[in-house]
Amino acid sequence: MLTGNRPAARILAVEDDPLLASHLQQHLQGSGYCVTLRGDGREGLHLATDGDFDLVLLDILLPGIGGLEALQRLRERRGVPVILMSALGGEQDRISGFSQGADDYLPKPFSMDELNVRVAAVLRRVAYERRELTVLPQRGGLFFDEPRMDINLTGRWAGLTPAEYRVLELLARNLDEVLSKAFLYQQALHRAYAVHDRSLDMHVSHIRRKLQALGDTGLRLETVWGKGYLLSGQDC
Repeated sequence: MLTGNRPAARILAVEDDPLLASHLQQHLQGSGYCVTLRGDGREGLHLATDGDFDLVLLDILLPGIGGLEALQRLRERRGVPVILMSALGGEQDRISGFSQGADDYLPKPFSMDELNVRVAAVLRRVAYERRELTVLPQRGGLFFDEPRMDINLTGRWAGLTPAEYRVLELLARNLDEVLSKAFLYQQALHRAYAVHDRSLDMHVSHIRRKLQALGDTGLRLETVWGKGYLLSGQDC
């Protein structure tokens, strides 16, 4: 049960089995969460993209569009945490889910107690990661908005694309450390690095331009030749 004065976490559950969906809603609401249900993949994707949720529970086998396709499309727009639910519990199915950007994978059948633990763990991790970035506002008031996938400085948005946001956020989590191109391709762009692929260089160029347009962010994005990229925190 959630306690204190914190607002209830908002969860979207996309599940086409009406009995399981009802159990999910009743149990999670009884644990203090605010739960919205959808039974169609296309409707769920639309709501997850345009809504304001803290977590999405997403079945893989759905009418409309499947859960993996919905997750892939969602990751192009939003960084909201997603737990996949599926009776397809094989290793390749789990790999496919994580490669599309899932935060966790819950094989069916599962108990409501296990669901509670998984939900709490993902929400706790996300809350920790967001607090981890609060070091950056002290360097000029820069704020990372994960659901919007953009950064804000004193009320002004940078207008980052989702790919640009993922690159900058990863660099920010490793402030003053050099990250290799191969690592950034895998973790931020979700594909393997190829020598002649210049898309990361393009994203970095755009990020630099947008950071400069915001003003004094207290950050500098540097190229470390032969190694990768470095986001440094300038002394204020």
